[in-house]
Amino acid sequence: MRLIRYFYLHLQCINSHPLLLRGGLYSIIMSTDSKKLIDRRYLLPFILITSLFFMWGFARAILDVLNKHFQESLTISIFDSTLIQASTYVAYALMALPAGIFITRYGYRRGVVLGLALFGFGALAFIPGDMIGSFGVFLTALFVIGCGLAVLETAANPYATELGSRETAASRLNLAQSFNGLGCILGPVLVGGFLFSGDGESSVAWPYAIMGIVVLLVALMFTRVKLPEIKTDETLPDNAAPQGVGATIRRLWASSRFRTGVLALFCYEVAEIAINSLFINYVTADGWMDKVTATWVLSFGALGLFLLARVAGSAIMKFVRAEKVLTICAVMTVLGATLVTLDLGFASRAGLFMCYAFEAIMFPTIFAITISGCGSSTKIASSFLMMTPLGGAVGTSLMGWIGGMTSMSTSFIVPAVGYAVVLIYAIYISKHTTK
Repeated sequence: MRLIRYFYLHLQCINSHPLLLRGGLYSIIMSTDSKKLIDRRYLLPFILITSLFFMWGFARAILDVLNKHFQESLTISIFDSTLIQASTYVAYALMALPAGIFITRYGYRRGVVLGLALFGFGALAFIPGDMIGSFGVFLTALFVIGCGLAVLETAANPYATELGSRETAASRLNLAQSFNGLGCILGPVLVGGFLFSGDGESSVAWPYAIMGIVVLLVALMFTRVKLPEIKTDETLPDNAAPQGVGATIRRLWASSRFRTGVLALFCYEVAEIAINSLFINYVTADGWMDKVTATWVLSFGALGLFLLARVAGSAIMKFVRAEKVLTICAVMTVLGATLVTLDLGFASRAGLFMCYAFEAIMFPTIFAITISGCGSSTKIASSFLMMTPLGGAVGTSLMGWIGGMTSMSTSFIVPAVGYAVVLIYAIYISKHTTK
C-alpha cells in the first residue's frame, strides 16, 4: 500500500504539468516548421515506440537507488554494489548483437515483444530473490532485465530515427529520449521513496513485481499492434546478393565514422551511468544531504534538469547542426566533471548539475550521427551501439574503487575522461561532416 500511495502522489504532481500531458507530445511533433520531426502517417508508431523509452528509463534509474539500498540491507561495500550496474550492462554487451540479428530477421515488432518479455520475467524474478535474500539471485534477475532492455533499445532507437527525414533524425531521437528522461525522474523518487522511508525494511520485490506485471501487459499489447517496417534509402542493386551478417559487420567496421561513434558512445556511457549510479553516495558522503532527500534531488533536480535539457536540445537542433551542439555540450561537461573532481565546495556541486544539463543530448545525438547512412545495415549497426552501456559497468566500478580508496570527489576523474573523449569525437565529426 505504501508503494501505491507514493505512486499516486507523484502522478498527481505530473498530471499538473502541462508540458508532459495535454497534447504536449503531439504539438511538439506536428509543429508547423517545414522540417517536421515526424511524418503524420508515422505518428502512432512513434508514440508507441516512445512509450518504451519511458519504460527502460524507469528501469535503469532504479539501479541508482539499488546501490545504496543493497549497501545497507545486505551490508555490502560501495564497490560490491557496483555489480548491480555490471550485471545489467554486461547483458547489453552480450545480447545486443543477437538482438540486432533477431530484429533483422523478424522485424521491429517481434523484437519489441521479445525485449518486453525478458524485461518482465526478469523483474518478476525479484520475488524469489527477496524471499531467499540472495544478492546473487538479484544480480541474475538484473542480468535478464538487462537482456530485455538491450533488445528494446536495439529496436527502438534506430526505429525512431527512421520515422522521418534524415535531417531531423537527431532531433527526433532526442525528443523520444526525453521520455526516457521522464522515466528516469520517476524511478528514483518512487522506488527510492518507498525503500528509504519508514524503518528501512521495505521489500524491493514489490516495485519490481508491479513493474514486471505492467511490462508483460504492454508486451501483450504489442502482439496485437502493427509497426510498419521502414524501408531504408540504401538498397542493393537488382543483381546483387543480400549481405550476410559477417559482411555487414565488416562493412560497418571499415567506416571510421562508425568506429569513432561507437567509441564516443561507450565513453559517454562510462560518464553518464557512473555519475547516476553513485550520485546518492556522492551527495551523502560529506553530509550535504540525507539519502531520502538525495532521491528527490536526483529525480526532480538532476534528472529533471536532464529531461528539460534534452527537450531543449531537440528544439535547438532543428536550427543548429547537431555536431555543433554536441561540441558545446561536451566542453561544458568536461568543465563540470573537472570542477567536481577538484572538490571546490559550491563550485563542485554546481559542476555536478552542469554534467546533467549538458550531457542530456549526447546519447541520441551520437547515436543518430553514427547510424546515419547505414541503410540496410542499420539494425546491426544499432546492435553494436547498444553494446556501449557496458561502459557504464566499467565507469561505475572504477568510480566505486577510486571513491573507496580516496574520496567520491576524486572519483569524478572517470567521467571527466569519458566526456573528454566525447569532446574529441565531436570536434572530429564536425570537421568531417560536409552538410
